[in-house]
Amino acid sequence: MAVEDIKIELNRPPTPEPEKPGRDIDLSKTSLTPRTFSVTGMTCSSCVNTIEKSLNSISGVSASVNFATETVHILASAEIKSSEIIKKIKSTGYTATLIENGDGPALHSKKSGVALFFAILFAVPTIAMSMIHQWHAQLDIQILNTLSALNILPPLYSPTAWLAIALTTPLILLVALPIHRAALRNFFHPTMDSLISLGSFSAFGWSIYANATGTGDVYTEVAAGVLLFVILGRYLESRARRRASTALSTLLTLGAKEVIVLRNGLEVIIPISELAIGDDFIVKPGARVATDGLVISGTSSVNNSMLTGESVPVEVSPGSRVIGASLNNNGRIIVRATRVGSDTELARITAMVVQAQGQKAPIQKIADQISAIFVPIVTLLAIATFFGWYYLGDNVDGGSLAQSIQIAITVLVIACPCALGLATPVALLVASGRGASRGIVLRQPRALELARKVDVIVLDKTGTLTTGVMKVHDASIPIGAHKVLGAAYSESLNEKTILSSALSLELANDHPVGQAIVSHALASGANRHEVVEFTQTPGAGVAGRVLLGAISPVVLIGTPKAIAHSATTFDPAIAEAITRGEESGLSVAVLAWDGVAIAVFAIGDQVKADAAATISALVDSGITPWLVTGDNEESAGAIARLVGIKSENVIARALPDEKLARITALKDAGHTVLMVGDGINDAAALAAADLSMAMGTGTDTAISSADITLMRPELMGIVDALKLSKRTLSTIKSNLVWAFAYNVVGIPIAAAGLLTPMYAAGAMAVSSLFVVTNSLRIR
Repeated sequence: MAVEDIKIELNRPPTPEPEKPGRDIDLSKTSLTPRTFSVTGMTCSSCVNTIEKSLNSISGVSASVNFATETVHILASAEIKSSEIIKKIKSTGYTATLIENGDGPALHSKKSGVALFFAILFAVPTIAMSMIHQWHAQLDIQILNTLSALNILPPLYSPTAWLAIALTTPLILLVALPIHRAALRNFFHPTMDSLISLGSFSAFGWSIYANATGTGDVYTEVAAGVLLFVILGRYLESRARRRASTALSTLLTLGAKEVIVLRNGLEVIIPISELAIGDDFIVKPGARVATDGLVISGTSSVNNSMLTGESVPVEVSPGSRVIGASLNNNGRIIVRATRVGSDTELARITAMVVQAQGQKAPIQKIADQISAIFVPIVTLLAIATFFGWYYLGDNVDGGSLAQSIQIAITVLVIACPCALGLATPVALLVASGRGASRGIVLRQPRALELARKVDVIVLDKTGTLTTGVMKVHDASIPIGAHKVLGAAYSESLNEKTILSSALSLELANDHPVGQAIVSHALASGANRHEVVEFTQTPGAGVAGRVLLGAISPVVLIGTPKAIAHSATTFDPAIAEAITRGEESGLSVAVLAWDGVAIAVFAIGDQVKADAAATISALVDSGITPWLVTGDNEESAGAIARLVGIKSENVIARALPDEKLARITALKDAGHTVLMVGDGINDAAALAAADLSMAMGTGTDTAISSADITLMRPELMGIVDALKLSKRTLSTIKSNLVWAFAYNVVGIPIAAAGLLTPMYAAGAMAVSSLFVVTNSLRIR
């Protein structure tokens, strides 16, 4: 028995996505491949400019360096080998290694801790004996007495100064060697290391000259102090940056390494890399789900908080979908793998976070342009300061050579391009990490500057305002409808058997309505039976003979119209159930045995629990909500009333090109538009909007078109994402204001001779730490 005379509705193909400035390159349409390298040796934003300029000179290569994560993100054709990229980076004086899948950049090297230990060991005694005059005098006497007792000719001038110089020598030549090496290799592209190296060597060389000739003061404490504060600052800065990247590091380590699979009824432990789609695997209580899949046996609750930000564990049972890396709380479940490797939800989230951290916000361009010329300008200022004080100093005939050198060194030391270079990337690093842990992925840094301007939000319905998961809202199995079938069926006409027939037939159907009936039947304890003569008519329903033991009825499940065409007149209870479901805006499926309708399923998705609260919060913040959906007017109107969207702001039966036209019209009216959607038919509108968000449960096309991806199902993630964007932009601006103000104020004070070099070094370290710690405040 087949279902005939059916009207089939086809979806129109989506409107091609318009190009939008600032979007990522669509890798699916190019032969370009992304690669990430870990770079060591960078000390400031001038290093960033040097590496980017060198790599971008290679034909076909687009490079973006992230100072905060010490990585370089490359987009290049597969023909360009990674070894060629590494060789180019090394030619600029830095070292690089390719970051393989699943690895993260090493942001905190043990070498910085070792360097700090030896810096303290040599610098602290040097500073103490040089700056505490009583100790200096006592040491002079003790050294001279010791040398006299040993009949050794005493050194010229201060013996304590020679001891300080001796202690500073290994600090200058060995501990600080990486700084001097970096300065030398960047001789034609000066960096912060150039300033530190020049300043410390100047102080050290002058100290030797002064103590050997007796002309001027000794500044060994300046050389030692500058290097100590710089090394301490970099150590603390690397620790803070590691802390800032904790959320990403956690994501990278969430995945399981091994999995227990069922092979011929036996439990076998295999590496996660060998798990394939369709494999059944076991998840024990307290273990993490190995990969995305469908629960086929057992019940439990799973914790998705690390992936989606959901605070409440989700109950799962046969038919439920689970996310890889989620934590199984209390029950043993068997899961069938549906996605593995780079296709899993965890892999998608991690890839998007890493991609976001490899990009730069437009606001950073100003900082990069200034950093590129910062060090040369400071060097020229230091030289000008030296000559200014030497020829126009305190004395009538000019200042002393020692005083002029000291002030010039102070100018070199206090200048800090480091804070300028860290102002934006560290804030983005923290924000992307914090957001990822709460189910918010900032894919495009440009979103930060647009979030505060949004005054209109356009929302899709299915999958955005609603769960997007079809569910049986009402299953009617009226007893009166069974009588027509006769006594032969009486023993089998019970709810479990009827649902078992529906389960057996719909298991072969991949339609969302069919899958909803399957989930409902499984949850109700239905059993699977053999089906023969199965047929499926798109847009109408399915049919087949189900072998239920003593009876083998021909079972039909389809639309009321299709079933009415192939069945007897509907029982009044069946007709009432159909009417009730249709009036509620739900999809209705009728089940018939041998031409007699005996059950009705009302199916539809449901409004998200926080949808009304989200719309209210958006309205309170001055944002006007619109509902633009391809669904019918009744369903769109009902949803709009439930969540609080005005009827005049509802557009139903909108095709992709009509959604795009609405976005364009709102933009032309002077609004800054945020689009939120999840389907292929939303992609064009997402690309055209000023700012866009895609639900993480949606299609890859929608996600790749959006600026922000919301991985958790709650709609309140929209409000949280806007708040996170605004806070991040505010933090970036305060970081930049501090970095600019520090240098604008600090350099003139140093040039005026109001600071010593050692205090300048301390101020420089504090400046960088302020930027990093201020960024850590982002929540």
